[in-house]
Amino acid sequence: MIDPQLLKILVCPVTKAPLQLSSDKTELLCKASKLAYPIKDGIPVMLEDEARKIPQEEYEALGG
Repeated sequence: MIDPQLLKILVCPVTKAPLQLSSDKTELLCKASKLAYPIKDGIPVMLEDEARKIPQEEYEALGG
């Protein structure tokens, strides 16, 4: 589980936009870059190379 205070200060390393926790709490999502950063063992992996691209249909479901 990600600490809510940590989530408030974390930003996307690519766009510096705020992140949101995925509904299953396994990723941090950035609408601006359309990237999803994994959370492994409770630790966000904030590396662009480790992020997955969010598909268009998933992005639209996020309100993008």
